Amino acid sequence: MLKVEDLHVEVDGKEILKGVNLELPAGELHVVMGPNGSGKSTLALTIAGHPRYNVTEGRILFEGENITDAKPEERARKGIFLSFQQPVEVEGVKVINFLQRALKNLRGMDEVQAYDLVFKTVEELGFDKTMLSRELNVGFSGGERKKLEMLQAYLVKPKLLILDEPDSGVDVDSLKVIAGLIARLHSEGTSILLITHYGRILEYLNPQRVHVLKDGKLAVSGGMELVKLIEERGFAAVTENGTALKA
Repeated sequence: MLKVEDLHVEVDGKEILKGVNLELPAGELHVVMGPNGSGKSTLALTIAGHPRYNVTEGRILFEGENITDAKPEERARKGIFLSFQQPVEVEGVKVINFLQRALKNLRGMDEVQAYDLVFKTVEELGFDKTMLSRELNVGFSGGERKKLEMLQAYLVKPKLLILDEPDSGVDVDSLKVIAGLIARLHSEGTSILLITHYGRILEYLNPQRVHVLKDGKLAVSGGMELVKLIEERGFAAVTENGTALKA
């Protein structure tokens, strides 16, 4: 599904990723953890094609195709969806209109089909329908913004869902809702790359693999035992040479 090979990335002339290799098989849920500044968000945004992030070496393969130089909209049409860590406010654009446009562009629906699907899905998920008449993310709480991001993903049904810290800035109740939607999408076959700084959202999920970034490199990969080690001893417990220190 997704293969990142020897990826080097610069932002404003500064190298952030320094040779990352990562593979996400179809239908799996993988987690990327790491301390602040380790390159987690850079990895997510680079895979999604953000123009600010310059790939200087390596490549990104999606379903066997080299998408390293593909534009963000091309990647979206191929089935890649990025949920932002800090979704932006867009004044003057109602949520319902934004979702209708997304469904038209990515699933070929007309306005009526999109409208019906949005309201049906909001009702099915138990979300507040008044959200749809509000301006996009304007005045939204952290939990509301993340729920809206997950609603978009659930509607669009991407092949690859990249979640950049979906657990940041949300309360426990919102976290459970968000985790439930992630688990639901995963059970339906969506491949998921989840970026997080903390392990609390993983209490509600069952990832196949955990990767730890440190100083722009993939330090170690493993299972949930890595999350436990990090929670107990911090990221310093993960070394540069690809091994975890013994307890």
